Amino acid sequence: MKKFTVTTDTNLKDFTDATYPQGSFVLGVLLKKGDVRVNGVKQRKSCPLKAGDEVTYYTTPAQEDKPSHTVVYEDENILVADKPDGVSSEGLFSELGGTYYPVHRLDRNTSGLIVLAKSNKAQEELIAAFKERSVEKIYLCFAQNNFKAQSATLTAYMTKDAASGTVRVFNSPAADRVKIITEYAVQKSFGDYALVKVTLHTGKTHQIRAHLSSIGCPVLGDGKYGNAALNKKYKATRQILVARSLAFHLAGDLAYLNDTQFTSNFFPTLPKDRNK
Repeated sequence: MKKFTVTTDTNLKDFTDATYPQGSFVLGVLLKKGDVRVNGVKQRKSCPLKAGDEVTYYTTPAQEDKPSHTVVYEDENILVADKPDGVSSEGLFSELGGTYYPVHRLDRNTSGLIVLAKSNKAQEELIAAFKERSVEKIYLCFAQNNFKAQSATLTAYMTKDAASGTVRVFNSPAADRVKIITEYAVQKSFGDYALVKVTLHTGKTHQIRAHLSSIGCPVLGDGKYGNAALNKKYKATRQILVARSLAFHLAGDLAYLNDTQFTSNFFPTLPKDRNK
């Protein structure tokens, strides 16, 4: 059992994602069993929460012990963590506490490498590096196999709709659009889907998912930008997307990190192939 106090108005799902990674893994199961209580009242679905509300999760010891991440690298300045899908960046930040400072984020359902700083100075340097494209970010995914070329560097323009939490991709620039550059290379074809290596040259919200979808090759399992029929065929309910590797090209105090490439332990797999 874990108990938390709400500090700002929100809802149960968002609060769980941002506060309790282990509860986020199994929230649907807990709600179905009535094992989440708000101010002592059982909840069967997400509900509004107000500051001061008390949320109790009746998780089992096994559920509570499920790791939210593993450590790929850590020193006095930086932590490179490897998170599974199902863990939100905000939940990870909350769990790690105030001695770690967020640098960037991954979608909840994207697994792989995420970087945190261990001081304000390191945070500033790393955030600048991500903005200035001094970090090489490589992803692997399964995507619908409609690729007209086996590799390409795509340039497009994107807008974000905050209300729906989605983005739109366009071929031409406009005042309200930001430029995105996404490089891909098909690694292996499996009929109607393929293993794809993606290198981000810009890092915008949902960039890989939306950009590949815009060329007819959505990420397998993507519920927002994907092919529902293909997702159903492979029982893929979360995007099969891994932040696979990171390499730094820094000029400041953290330049000693430049000689190392960090690699995730996760690799794209179909749901039916997991735990074999």
